[in-house]
Amino acid sequence: MFHAVLATLPLLCTVLAQCPGSPNPVNDIEPITASGWKWSVVSTNISNPRSLQFDSAGRLIVLQSGHGITALTLEDDGGNCVGETSRKVLKEDASFNHGLALSADGRTIYASSSEAAFSWPYDPANAIIGADATTLVRGMDNTDHNTRTLLISPSAPNNLVVSRGSNANIDPGAADVTAGRSQIKAFDLTKLPTGGYDFITDGLRLGWGLRNSVGVAEHPVTHGIYSVENSVDEFDRDGVDVHQDNPGEEMNFHGTILDNAFKNQGGSYGYPNCFAAWLVSALPNNEGLVTGSPFSNSSKYDYLCEGTIAPVMTFGAHKAPLDIKFNNSGTEGWVSFHGSWDRDAKTGYKISYVPFVDGQPRAVKATNPTNDIFHNADVTRCPGNCFRPTGMTFDSQGRLFMSSDYSGEIYVVARD
Repeated sequence: MFHAVLATLPLLCTVLAQCPGSPNPVNDIEPITASGWKWSVVSTNISNPRSLQFDSAGRLIVLQSGHGITALTLEDDGGNCVGETSRKVLKEDASFNHGLALSADGRTIYASSSEAAFSWPYDPANAIIGADATTLVRGMDNTDHNTRTLLISPSAPNNLVVSRGSNANIDPGAADVTAGRSQIKAFDLTKLPTGGYDFITDGLRLGWGLRNSVGVAEHPVTHGIYSVENSVDEFDRDGVDVHQDNPGEEMNFHGTILDNAFKNQGGSYGYPNCFAAWLVSALPNNEGLVTGSPFSNSSKYDYLCEGTIAPVMTFGAHKAPLDIKFNNSGTEGWVSFHGSWDRDAKTGYKISYVPFVDGQPRAVKATNPTNDIFHNADVTRCPGNCFRPTGMTFDSQGRLFMSSDYSGEIYVVARD
């Protein structure tokens, strides 16, 4: 059904023709892959696709923000030659905006609105969601960052991990741990109270002071929970506008759900008072700072950041990481960078991976920590005329499927 014609560039290659029968990209500039990789468009005309999951029958389940949940049946001719053959709306609900998960046995599906997380029985053989929802977690509604990322822990499959963002670019109220904003928590579904858990008062807190950690994943070997955080926009330090290259986006570590060996579990990651340095040379009064160092908007208050948890890795400012997924061996942590709006020179708009060794990211302090695999050829045309990576999922063959919410597409990226 599909084939690809490749044109070689230095260290990069671009696909000039898709597998026969596959859709062309919505935009007129085709993506570029790193050498040794290839891609195809799996599906188009999907309104605002966000999170992705494969069910046990091999369907690709898509959470569409503002619409609901849809199942795509795929035809697979091998490699990157995968295409949609049919789609079925599983549930219509305009309140859904991002969160999606499946239980370990594949027979329960989870989704979230800004206010709550829900579950339904799911029949994967016939792609049917039950009519009656169970409220699992409630009390999360706020303005601005309203995605509620959901993760069913593979190592503790009765636990639902939920990430809740801040109420504003800089949310002073998030400095109070009892406010319940800018936090990641885990909830034991075997002890679900009537009416569901209250996010503010219940659950195991994995971390707070996390502005907007949209991507959350569990390492498949160590079972450590990692998140990727979108840091602040329009930022000054000591009265100097430094927002072009500071602060950096973050990858944070939160320990495991099964034990408390990580002594900092449940601690503060700094927001709304402390942030991660990216381009240190652009920061006034930067003595002692390196990439990843926690710092404040005023150098005289940097000492207040000493007790906060620093990121395990820092990315360039405004790349907007929206998802993180690990390959089966845990040697790669993949990140989707949705792309910048608050920067003169556009950045992001790509998917990349970070090498992991012994369950830890390898290039912790590097200023180029990622291996870029799939990106737009001309980011100056973004966001209006490019793909914007959002959700990701691996299939059983290790191929990466990615949604682009702005262009309404789903791509597959596979090794050549």
